[in-house]
Amino acid sequence: MSGLAVLLSAAPWMAAQSGPCEAVEALPGATITSIERVAAGEALPEHCRVAAVLAPSEDSHIEMEVWLPTETWNGKFLAVGNGGWAGTVSTGALVAGLREGYAAASTDTGHTGPPGVFAVGHPEKVVDFAYRAMHETVVQSKAIIEGFYDRPPRLSYFSGCSTGGWQGLAAAQRYPADFDAIVAGAPVYDRPRLHASEMSKFVEIMTDPDRLVPRAKIEMIAEAVTDSCDGDDGVVDGLIDNPEMCRFEPASLACTGAETDMCLTPPQVASLERAYAPTFTGAGEFVYPGHARGFELAWRMPAPGSEPRTSPTASFRYLAHEDPDWNWREFELETDLTLLLENAGVLEAAEADLGPFRDRGGKLIVYHGWNDPGPSPLSTIRYYDQVLETMGPDQGDWLRLYLMPGVGHCRGGAGPDQADFLAAIERWAESGAAPDRIPASRVRNGQVDMTRPLCPYPEVARWTGVGSTNDAENFVCVAP
Repeated sequence: MSGLAVLLSAAPWMAAQSGPCEAVEALPGATITSIERVAAGEALPEHCRVAAVLAPSEDSHIEMEVWLPTETWNGKFLAVGNGGWAGTVSTGALVAGLREGYAAASTDTGHTGPPGVFAVGHPEKVVDFAYRAMHETVVQSKAIIEGFYDRPPRLSYFSGCSTGGWQGLAAAQRYPADFDAIVAGAPVYDRPRLHASEMSKFVEIMTDPDRLVPRAKIEMIAEAVTDSCDGDDGVVDGLIDNPEMCRFEPASLACTGAETDMCLTPPQVASLERAYAPTFTGAGEFVYPGHARGFELAWRMPAPGSEPRTSPTASFRYLAHEDPDWNWREFELETDLTLLLENAGVLEAAEADLGPFRDRGGKLIVYHGWNDPGPSPLSTIRYYDQVLETMGPDQGDWLRLYLMPGVGHCRGGAGPDQADFLAAIERWAESGAAPDRIPASRVRNGQVDMTRPLCPYPEVARWTGVGSTNDAENFVCVAP
């Protein structure tokens, strides 16, 4: 947060001095392993850097850090999320939080090493990874903060994307008192199903080499999809504003004669159709949504002879089968997904009743890039819709979803991917200013060359017809 309002709200806290770093104490169940007073520098204010190990179970070894500003504390606490399979403290996110005046904390989620290996024979570590490590880190951090500043944080925030988005939703579902407000980006809340769908698609293509789509054709597809749907919003800018309304059909690119780089063979058409389609079991049980049109340049199309990505392989090798020698060629969708859910169902954070979090006054912002090649934005929309179905259609006073046109996984892509969601939710939680639009910008060669408003779903941004189409001020949020 920035500006005069922030300075005024933070002033009583920023003037407060903390005690010496050595005075830091933790609650039972935690062992402080290091305390360092870090002098102010060009990038960061002076702070106490506290590291600890938490052991909520006999098989737990959760490493965490909490960074405590000594003179610039804004009176608030920020927990930051992880990425991928975690395994390290998110120091980069801690730096960003400290710069904003937060007492900030992160955890390695209870393990180190290659993805998934920690899970074999260690079910408690799976629980730590799923939700317990973050919760225990929050509990310990709040205690350390209160002891250090002689007062508790006046507000507690969470911010994370990908695995961090999943952590945010898990916290809202399981521990509604942990945070006053949560930012959850591209949440991998249904990791087992996502990995099952990705593995299923990979195996299907690798067992039929004719279905492989070379890079040149992927670029052709991406251009065709954009040409088909870019102008639907009245602005031709290389971005598909609302992929749900895009009616591009893969069959439109089918070769009518000899194969060239400008058309698709029948097996390649099938691959593209499969990319957009949901995954179902052989019995017709829904597993996971497909990708949104517009994602094609980020399509994880395997090359001849390639192996599946490490992340889904780890889920089935180490969590489902607990066998380091498991071969992905043995994958069977129904049986392997069932086994994964039996052994690691705690990784799902799909509970749609967020009443306890809402009733405490909690605020939740969820965001997702439309062009994400990993967790599908359609899955995030599915969860959002399930919340509304469970809790009622009018939840906009505490929950909002923002879809980002042209943006990939958390950031990157052709669209404006720089948005300060934390500042938006701060204003919402602290002054009641609901984020009817959140400004997003695109940076090229070190300069902002496009800004657009992000609108609360299902609204979309529409150009007013006056002024530059690269200026967010010339757009309004409207129903699609």
